[in-house]
Amino acid sequence: MPTLDHVRYLAYNPGISPKEGGLPGLSVLKDVISSINLFAIIAIVGALAVSLAVWAWGHYTGGHQAEANGKKGAVVSAGCALGLGAANGIVSFFSTLGTQVH
Repeated sequence: MPTLDHVRYLAYNPGISPKEGGLPGLSVLKDVISSINLFAIIAIVGALAVSLAVWAWGHYTGGHQAEANGKKGAVVSAGCALGLGAANGIVSFFSTLGTQVH
């Protein structure tokens, strides 16, 4: 029976936790992800500028559809910027929260 208890324990606690430096190329992967994040932020700045221009154009020309689309684009761009900026904190929060599950 001790084998069955050991299997049950492993089913609940496999003893795996994140460890930095376990695989080669981790620094390269971090650089790639950081670069992707930078490109995404730059693209969002461009999308926000275009959305604000469409919003203003729609407002001053009386184009209600263009105005609504500009507002929608501005809100989506702001939300994307918020998500990209908070990505590390969100992942860290849920990773820490996940370690408390038993």
